[in-house]
Amino acid sequence: MVGVMNHVRNRGQAPLSEERSTGELVKELSEQVSVLVREEVKLAQLEMTRKGKQFGVGAGMISGGGLIALYGVGCLIACAVLAISEALAPWLSALIVGLVLLAVAGAAAQAGKSSIKKAAPPVPVETVDSVKADVEEIKERARR
Repeated sequence: MVGVMNHVRNRGQAPLSEERSTGELVKELSEQVSVLVREEVKLAQLEMTRKGKQFGVGAGMISGGGLIALYGVGCLIACAVLAISEALAPWLSALIVGLVLLAVAGAAAQAGKSSIKKAAPPVPVETVDSVKADVEEIKERARR
């Protein structure tokens, strides 16, 4: 965003020189700050949109993992019923299916958790860094 300072420079104004009036300098500063603020707001919106989407994907994966875990519990319950009422083969099959479903649920939940961690913190970090760089640039130019 430091480039925004150059983006506004000399927009319909007299060439840069040391002979500009205070009013012209204030006007130019006002225009530059206005453009800078608008650009920073756009950057923050884009960054928060991206993080929101990433959070949504992670939440969906966790929800999917929960649903698959529910099916796994259903299979394990069916396994217990079959173990009591039937011979070895049917309940063993249900047990294997239930464990596989639980393993898939765990993997989906872990992937969702990882995706949510990438979206945190819900602060536009890139924009904050950009604003800090802009402030430093303005301070540096003010010293000149």
